[in-house]
Amino acid sequence: MSLARLFTPRRARLAALATVPLVAMTALTVVAQQPASAAPGCSVTYSAPSQWDGGFTASVAVTNLGDAVDGWTLTWSFGAGQQVQQAWNAQVTQSGSQVTARNVSYNAAIPTGGRVEFGFNGTSSGSNPSPAAFTLNGTLCTGDVGPTTTTTTTTTTTTTTTGNPPVGNLPSSFRWNSSGALISPKPDSTHANVAVKDPSVVYYNGKYHVFASTYTNGYNLMYTSFSDWSQASAAPHYYLDRSGVGSGYRAAPQVFYFAPQRLWYLVYQTGSNASYSTTSDISNPSSWSAPKNFYANGMPQIIRDNIGNGYWVDFWMVCDTAKCYLFSSDDNGHLYRSETNLSQFPNGFTNTVIAMQDSNRNRLFEASNVYKIAGKNQWLLVHEAIGSDGRRWFRSWTASAINGQWTALADSESNPFARANNVTFPGGQWTRDISHGEMVRTNVDQTMEISPCKLSYLYQGLDPNAGGDYNRLPWRLGLLTQTNSTC
Repeated sequence: MSLARLFTPRRARLAALATVPLVAMTALTVVAQQPASAAPGCSVTYSAPSQWDGGFTASVAVTNLGDAVDGWTLTWSFGAGQQVQQAWNAQVTQSGSQVTARNVSYNAAIPTGGRVEFGFNGTSSGSNPSPAAFTLNGTLCTGDVGPTTTTTTTTTTTTTTTGNPPVGNLPSSFRWNSSGALISPKPDSTHANVAVKDPSVVYYNGKYHVFASTYTNGYNLMYTSFSDWSQASAAPHYYLDRSGVGSGYRAAPQVFYFAPQRLWYLVYQTGSNASYSTTSDISNPSSWSAPKNFYANGMPQIIRDNIGNGYWVDFWMVCDTAKCYLFSSDDNGHLYRSETNLSQFPNGFTNTVIAMQDSNRNRLFEASNVYKIAGKNQWLLVHEAIGSDGRRWFRSWTASAINGQWTALADSESNPFARANNVTFPGGQWTRDISHGEMVRTNVDQTMEISPCKLSYLYQGLDPNAGGDYNRLPWRLGLLTQTNSTC
């Protein structure tokens, strides 16, 4: 988030996997005078990544292979006396062996090819076999799409189609369009801000919720919300020093919903540690709790040994079905990763390692993001670099696991993830820096999941002619929209 050296510093039980992919379809019967509709179909992946004596944690992922649905019910049967105790991202009830999971307010819609995930804790005695079958809105999930039958009042025509909807992949090179500056400082009598930067964004309950750093004579955090990007510039700003987050150095936020606890988490820098606040209501910015630290003993020793004259910055949280991982950068060519068990979060972060490094500190500078690619066993890492022209840009890699080996995707100045040379500006090029930002995700939870289709990235940019103290540069927020989606 800040350029080290050249600029003033500004930031810092047992696992037993039982995965059963199940998926697909039954025929749809359509009555007279109804229009033709796509055949239903669905797939379900069920796993129990954490199991212990008398209990387990389950993860369920549902992919819709048919028409878009608005409101869903998933049913299954337990065969060994398992009982659901606590669920997240779904309303789950049980009668005998029969279990019913229904959507909650923010995940009712599943587009064609879309996916929802939920989880629960359960009890078991002895064996814990996976369910044999799942049904979504009355359709047996087998992984196929069934025939469509269309009936009219004068003639009857039966058309049978099979196959899956198109599934996109991340391309090997990216192209983007950029908006103009959408979010700019809104100074008031106590916040004479000159910059808005480092955004984090979720789309929840019909609104975009954006958190960002602001700078006056020090760093603070702000919140704004709106239902459409066209409203972003006019939306009011709430400064989080008025909440439990408090005053003092606060920068580089990341927001997500931690489903197992049913709490929103805001992760940010406080200068010497990674800190967090929580709330049960993301739309009420005054409700955030006071900061707590992730690292009880401060900066891990491996970071002390490698940071040099850099700065410990840009914390990023992401979880799979078993663990949560906390990433950070040091403005000195190192990306670090710490971990804790999902059941222990937010406590217990340890095993800090260097996840990636580059001898040229500018090529691996700061502002890492890690995302789960929807529907795939794939994770995407993007990381900010400083180019040979001094401008900020992003490199990218993929891996099959968060703690796996990262393989370059688009990571050079000639083939970047996002840089001025692969971004067009229909309204005029207002920035040549594509800097610290975040994807607009397909869900809000701790998996940080994104669709590989038509990516959107909220980022910070600035007037190409601006100069001076890094902290006082006039950063603004704009939105990138991918133009070469494979979907």
